[in-house]
Amino acid sequence: MGGAGLAKRLGTLLSGLLECGAFCGIIFGWASLVFVLKDLGYFEGLCQPSATPSPNLTLGSDCSGQDEQFSLVFTIGSFMNNFMTFPMGVVFDRFGTTAARLIAISLYTGGTLLVAFSTPEMAVLLFPAMSMLSVGGILLILTNMQVGNLFGNYRSIIITLYNGAFDSSSAIFLIVKLLYERGLSLRAMFLFLAACSAWHLLRTLFLMPRTRIPYPLPPDYDYGLQCRGRSRSYRTHKDKQPSGEAGPEETPQEAPIARGGDAPGTPFRACACSWLFAWHVAWLSVMQLRHYLFIGTLNPQLEHLARGDHALVSTYTNAFAITQLCGVLCAPWNGLILDRHKRGKGPRPEGILAALADLRSAVLSLVVTVAQCLLFSVFAAVPILPVQFGTFVLQVISRSFLYGGNAAFLAIAFPPQHFGKLYGLAMALSALVALLQYPCVALVQGPLQGDPFYMNLGLIAVVLVAFVSPVVVARECQRRAKELGMAGTPLAAPSSTEIHAETPH
Repeated sequence: MGGAGLAKRLGTLLSGLLECGAFCGIIFGWASLVFVLKDLGYFEGLCQPSATPSPNLTLGSDCSGQDEQFSLVFTIGSFMNNFMTFPMGVVFDRFGTTAARLIAISLYTGGTLLVAFSTPEMAVLLFPAMSMLSVGGILLILTNMQVGNLFGNYRSIIITLYNGAFDSSSAIFLIVKLLYERGLSLRAMFLFLAACSAWHLLRTLFLMPRTRIPYPLPPDYDYGLQCRGRSRSYRTHKDKQPSGEAGPEETPQEAPIARGGDAPGTPFRACACSWLFAWHVAWLSVMQLRHYLFIGTLNPQLEHLARGDHALVSTYTNAFAITQLCGVLCAPWNGLILDRHKRGKGPRPEGILAALADLRSAVLSLVVTVAQCLLFSVFAAVPILPVQFGTFVLQVISRSFLYGGNAAFLAIAFPPQHFGKLYGLAMALSALVALLQYPCVALVQGPLQGDPFYMNLGLIAVVLVAFVSPVVVARECQRRAKELGMAGTPLAAPSSTEIHAETPH
């Protein structure tokens, strides 16, 4: 049989895992990089003489202004990480994988070069640099999540695995910090990261499709440049079709029996305006805000709890970064929850019933994710330094479930041809909520005098809002099951059956 063999598909899977785990989400290791940047004197001019001496190395100085500036860099970078996902998703859906990845590689290379050539006097370069790294990274993972389509019943597991690798990539800045402490310059390390773009380019040409990987996967599907001198990025059983017929990669996306939650003909606007999507965005937004605030304020919070002990802050910063490596191990657990109904020897539903079974499996995943974030928020609110070790562990588990579950849910609940746009729109809308992190930081640094305790208590209440989303999904499953029952739908639903999500009134 022709098409991409198992070795090629595994090569795509493993190289994508390396790409996500080493490059895509490095901005979320910000706490480790801040430690280096402070040591180099970035934004040091914002430190003011303090009337109250402290036992750390910045004796007699108040660097809250410096902390706010670093927080602003992270706020803008994380905002761009989400907000620009929507236009990038449109590019991915419209122009395909190659175009999207070339844009991502250009942004990522530019961001690493800006950091490499920045200096304490040109610290303002950190603003565009972190934004470019964020947008380039999120676009790389967006193009990688379709790799799950190559592995059928393991689709959700692979999507969550890639998102876990994205979380683990934040440990790259820990490596930067440790190498810096051993004498390697920040410029040399970021020049090396820039040089790695050559590897991204080779993977784009040989191990990724030109447009998109369809789902379900057609027989004899192939992708990447061919060794026989053919430069086509795919080869399927449809190759012998007349030139006027639909292309092979687009045809499965419009297949009569879709595996998304809505019928394949459902327009993008109907999906984006559904209650299902609206409450999912709320689910994502409140928990993401909790995580962004934790990451963005970790360094000053540790300094507050450690009473300015520089060595102790370094130890806890390293511990936090090390736990981020476990994201790639935690995320597939959510995939196992989402794909649990596909295992076993019993008969499996097909067509619309299969999509309904997928959506039902997402309810437990959504509930578990909120419960984890709630527990993490409780631990984060405890003003005892050793408790933060437990907070670090809960944070990485919660964050792995959050982003992996977000991508998998959108792939399950909506038609595949809208995945890039819906994923981007969800991230863009959640980015607007994430902008609240900067006034929250200003509140802690100002009226709360560096103590985030009361802000953390407020965030616990905010996270509770996310429990509404799984309730909405469960009710949507009941509605769809009732409609199917009234229609007398058999095990394999007719291709003409269409079930649309409810839209807000």
